[in-house]
Amino acid sequence: MTASEPEEGRFLDPDRLNGFPHPRETHRLVGQEEAERTLLQAFATGRMHHAWLLAGPEGIGKATLAYRFARFVLANPDGPPDRSPDLTLAETSPVAAQVAALSHPGLLVLQRPWQDQAKRYATAITVAEVRRLRAFLGRTAEGGQWRVVIVDRADELNVSAANALLKNLEEPPARTVFLLVASAPGRLPVTVRSRCRALRLRPLAPDALADAVRALVEADAAELASAAALAQGSVRHALELYANDGIEIYRRLLDVLRKLPRADHGAVHALADAVTVRGADDKFELLHTLLGDALARLVRQAATGTGAIGEETDLAARLIRPQRLAPWAELWETVTRAKADAFALNLDRKNLILGTFFRLEETARSTASEA
Repeated sequence: MTASEPEEGRFLDPDRLNGFPHPRETHRLVGQEEAERTLLQAFATGRMHHAWLLAGPEGIGKATLAYRFARFVLANPDGPPDRSPDLTLAETSPVAAQVAALSHPGLLVLQRPWQDQAKRYATAITVAEVRRLRAFLGRTAEGGQWRVVIVDRADELNVSAANALLKNLEEPPARTVFLLVASAPGRLPVTVRSRCRALRLRPLAPDALADAVRALVEADAAELASAAALAQGSVRHALELYANDGIEIYRRLLDVLRKLPRADHGAVHALADAVTVRGADDKFELLHTLLGDALARLVRQAATGTGAIGEETDLAARLIRPQRLAPWAELWETVTRAKADAFALNLDRKNLILGTFFRLEETARSTASEA
């Protein structure tokens, strides 16, 4: 079961990455063997906690693990087959097909709903979405079947929705398991987190990340190395880079950073034009992500001596002095807010980018002059 479908031609899922399979369509999980064993052991021993918080950075396999576990539980209601080494279920299984189509009666997925009037997905999971639990849990499960509720992403629950979910977590029906997927679990109320068993997933090691990416895209060694460094252990981020010319955008971003404290305004305008043309929403968002991540790494490098990648080490040493970290940290916060404001308030995107790089230039000049 899923939320109301968007208009024809749009994706069913708010977080689907264009051109790549959704986590519920993905049967192979790479690099998260420890987390998978934890879930399998809990299910096999009959000591299944009723709610799990699958936490970790974005794009490392949390949702893939949630759907993988859901398929396995729904297909094996009496427990795993003898000596099951993992949560693998044959792709030809009827349950696998039902989960992929979100048509299995024992599965409910809660996510940001599509808004017909605004013609976009809501910015949060609403209380109306969570109230769908009432009908789902109110039905009697047939033949001792399990029911699985996936909340993706749980850190997008608004306050009312989180409170509504809490009521169900406090008194869950038998043979029901909640899987809360969250990249920022700290945004969840403590009351919700306290009802869940936390299962932390970690960024993928370089070899595992390369393995996962190669299964989906053709990449030469140099491209793969660049994407892996920027993705920081996230398969999703690596795929976003490939899908949206992210490596080229990052290269152009570095060109701008090299010229600071005096920015090349022509290069800034050209970069802004490239990511704000019609149909470039993903590139626009990716530029903000790459800039925000780069600033975070530069600040971390200046503060701790670690965190930068490639020539960012030299940039951090030249641009940021340890005693002047605060203005750069504030700039990072500004970039983070700008991306959210652009979508929420429908701001002029090119002006937003130019303003962001103007603040970047001003920060570099002011801290350089005070050195």
